[in-house]
Amino acid sequence: MIVALPKGRIANEVLNIFKKIFNEEFEFENRKLILKKAGFTFLNVRNWDVATYVQKQAADIGVVGLDVITELNSDVLEVLDLGLGKCRVSVAGVKGDNSYKNKTEIKVASKLSNIAKNYFSKKGIPAEIIKLNGSIELAPLVGLSDVIVDIVETGNTLRENGLEEKEVIMHSSARVIVNKNSFLTKKREILDLIEKIKEKNGS
Repeated sequence: MIVALPKGRIANEVLNIFKKIFNEEFEFENRKLILKKAGFTFLNVRNWDVATYVQKQAADIGVVGLDVITELNSDVLEVLDLGLGKCRVSVAGVKGDNSYKNKTEIKVASKLSNIAKNYFSKKGIPAEIIKLNGSIELAPLVGLSDVIVDIVETGNTLRENGLEEKEVIMHSSARVIVNKNSFLTKKREILDLIEKIKEKNGS
């Protein structure tokens, strides 16, 4: 079975769950992107690519944040909330400035452009979505946007830049996702693994 994991902290936490399940060391060596162990092949890929690997069946199972699944509108089965990597997707802006609420059209900077667009669309607020890939907090400070839509964990980065959360769009955490075809052809193995992950993750 092929498992796609996001690089970084979540990958280490997930490998630690597999360590508990099989009572063996699971660790990517140096810069290696593939780890084969106990009949599994683990792929170490970028967070934003996990769902694509699973959807296209380059991996049977993956672990990725609900925010990514939602943003990409991924056609996968979401089978388990691991409760890891908890965060929020929020609207944020300059502290004390709520003038965006009175505008007929607002400018929103975000890398989560689909989530941002859908959120304001549902509220009936015309919004110009400006796609940025990093340092999104800068946008409202220099007048590029009225507000931003971004991932918030502690809120420290916002506070350090004179920004604050205005509205919470959604809560996110790491989810186990499964390819739809794989679920049909390897259902028993996948369900067995999910049960073991639940047991060792305490979820």
